[in-house]
Amino acid sequence: MAGHIMAIDQGTTSSRAIVFDSAMKISGVAQMEFAQHYPNSGWVEHEPEDLWATVLSTCRRAMATARVEASDIAAIGITNQRETVVVWDRKTGRAVAPALVWQDKRTAATCQKLREAGNEELVTSATGLLLDPYFSASKIAWILDNVDGAREAAEAGRLAFGTVDTFLLWRLTGGQVHATDATNASRTLLYNIRTGEWDDRLLELFRVPRALLPEVRDSAADYGSTLPHLFGGPIAVRGIAGDQQAATVGQACFKPGMVKSTYGTGCFAVLNTGDTPVTSQNRLLTTIAYQFDGKPTYALEGSIFVAGAAVQWLRDGIRILDNAAESGELAATADPNQNVVMVPAFVGLGAPYWDADCRGAIFGLTRGTGRAELARAALEAVCFQTRDLIEAMHADWEADGRGGADAGEQVLRVDGGMVASDWTMQKLADILDAPVDRPTVNETTAMGAAYLAGYASGIYGEPEAFAANWSLDRRFSPDMDGVTRASKIAGWEDAISRTLSRPDAGAE
Repeated sequence: MAGHIMAIDQGTTSSRAIVFDSAMKISGVAQMEFAQHYPNSGWVEHEPEDLWATVLSTCRRAMATARVEASDIAAIGITNQRETVVVWDRKTGRAVAPALVWQDKRTAATCQKLREAGNEELVTSATGLLLDPYFSASKIAWILDNVDGAREAAEAGRLAFGTVDTFLLWRLTGGQVHATDATNASRTLLYNIRTGEWDDRLLELFRVPRALLPEVRDSAADYGSTLPHLFGGPIAVRGIAGDQQAATVGQACFKPGMVKSTYGTGCFAVLNTGDTPVTSQNRLLTTIAYQFDGKPTYALEGSIFVAGAAVQWLRDGIRILDNAAESGELAATADPNQNVVMVPAFVGLGAPYWDADCRGAIFGLTRGTGRAELARAALEAVCFQTRDLIEAMHADWEADGRGGADAGEQVLRVDGGMVASDWTMQKLADILDAPVDRPTVNETTAMGAAYLAGYASGIYGEPEAFAANWSLDRRFSPDMDGVTRASKIAGWEDAISRTLSRPDAGAE
């Protein structure tokens, strides 16, 4: 009997495939980066064929590394960069335009006009989201309005839209399945998270034809099977979740009050709020964490657009790092008497500010400022932004009346590339004044996708059993005195206030 699961982890800068065995141990891994395209200021694009080619190649390589064949794999789980938009021709399967990436800001003016026209309350009440170019709907409309014949073809049912999971599923199944899961649907600005349906009012508002849209299914469900020739035999697809929701599953955050934070290109914190959506008073997002048996579990989410990307900028932009891994070691040597603060708003600020127009800034520079101080400022900025998110989350959670004792111990579970830095994780615990838990297995996003597929296939057990196997690598406990912490936070808040482009940004 096939006992392996393959996870496809299609991210913002690379695609990965990981083969897990029946005990959820990693048997094979492959990863490939692909090109990022920046045709104009604030525009970020991917070539959809690059996404497909790297996924196909990494899957084959991971299978070879694990020494498994298609018949050894019970199912595939897909996790993906969210909000990124692909529109393709149903007949040819070819995209009609580049993929517009979640970071893309070209529709900021459109969202601002809709906001000024008084539409944000409708959008937020239905979707739990904000009117922001980060999400998919305005990007879909932009493609339909700027590609010759696209709107007419869409209205005639000749085109299909999907977030990256849906595009990959279409290709894997040879166009037999046009579907997504509830977590990805919940990030489009078109899906009503309370009714579990595409919302006609929002389709009209964003001028998106219903004929474009995929079917919405559970996160653990039957998504068809791959074409036999792709991997030497058909493989069932049984799980899909957006990357942050997959990481929430992979971190076994199944109980209300549990929170995880993923540190990659950006940073995303997710707080499980159970079977009832919590409306944020602090400009956080209400979203779907996962959906089993037609029943969604909701979450509050805060999104930081730039986390690891700030370190990449130090390495590739101003070239003061040879590699990202040295940032923590360098930061540890910084002059403690220099209070350099970086606000890495390279593409605006996400939660809880949602200011798409502000740009990055560095404060406190002196003649003595060098590489170490800039590295420390970049890493501390991630910690300060995480604190902003966690503070806002707990305020909303408690205001809803279900925080307090039910929220559980205030521990942050972390994952992603940046958590390998002990210095950064210790600083995070210091700034949060709360424990930070790093798991033994850092591949939590892929593990979440694998668990969903294995759960739907009967390979892996119930969520409670999966949670019992979650393993701690190290707990980082706060070790900073209160005066120092308060001073650092005050410096950050002052820097943020000087950087925001709108006086109302971050206001309730």
